[in-house]
Amino acid sequence: MNQTMMGILQKAQTKSLFYYGVTIAFLAYTHPAQAQQQWYTGSLVSPASAKDHAGDAGIEPYYTYSQPIGYYDAHGISHPQHPRQQLFSNSTMWKYGITDYLSIQAHTVISYGWKRNAGHSSGPKFGDFPVDLIWRFLNPDPKRYIPGLNLFAGVVFPTGDYSRLGHGQDGVGAGSYVFRTALLSQSTYQLPGHHALRLRVWNWFRRALNAAALRDTTSYGTMAGFRGKGRPGMSGQTGFSLEYGVNRQWVLAVDVARDWANGSRVWGHTRTGQYMDRTGSSSGDWQVAPALEYNWNARWGVIAGASVYYAGHNTSVKIAPQVAINTVF
Repeated sequence: MNQTMMGILQKAQTKSLFYYGVTIAFLAYTHPAQAQQQWYTGSLVSPASAKDHAGDAGIEPYYTYSQPIGYYDAHGISHPQHPRQQLFSNSTMWKYGITDYLSIQAHTVISYGWKRNAGHSSGPKFGDFPVDLIWRFLNPDPKRYIPGLNLFAGVVFPTGDYSRLGHGQDGVGAGSYVFRTALLSQSTYQLPGHHALRLRVWNWFRRALNAAALRDTTSYGTMAGFRGKGRPGMSGQTGFSLEYGVNRQWVLAVDVARDWANGSRVWGHTRTGQYMDRTGSSSGDWQVAPALEYNWNARWGVIAGASVYYAGHNTSVKIAPQVAINTVF
């Protein structure tokens, strides 16, 4: 073999070694970054952003038991409550990515309520049905501390029973179409020790689009013989959530939120023919919802925790344990 050929082979070997060396270094660099990518289920209360890719879908069923332990009066002073209205419900979120920036989501809610000396639901009751479009109009940029911003807009359809009820426990709907909108900010930060911290901040607003026709016993508190209409008051929620990655699979989560609602208006005639027109008192509460998430992988996870309503006025003092399974496909 002549020197020219040997030189060509040496150069080829050098280029090959360089190529493989760069490839190995690249894989060694990227593999830890991928391994450290945090998996999330999502906190208990916060809304979730639009899907990242068209065609992505998710299903997340929540199971909640609500147990009031008292009530807050108009001045925010707590009092014991007996008997107590109890409720078990399943709320399932269905979400689909229409484009890389636009998603549609819906919630199906089935509940069963009971109260001592006041009976129980005639069976599992299907509640009102919210459907929302979610538009992520700003993508997050963690390096520049820019959060992702999402706009929600949708309608709650009056599919739940609300009028001509056989029993007061069967009232699970409002009877009105309700417009709702929200703004959600979501950002992720890397903390020392390779721990991820995700922050969500949101604000909901809801307003009824029409009045509901009321007859007899209704979810608005009217009794047999009543004829009239009712309209839920405006309502909303403001809150933030933190999710701290202990490791890739385990996450500590907490939500803090404030709910508010104006009183519902009811007008019409009672069974005796007397005209009435009343507006309920406004209400509000503060809740904190600590939870623990466990994720088997990026597509399957479970979260368990409880919402604790610790302050407010004209509302219940309650604890609502809940568990949810998150699936993405």
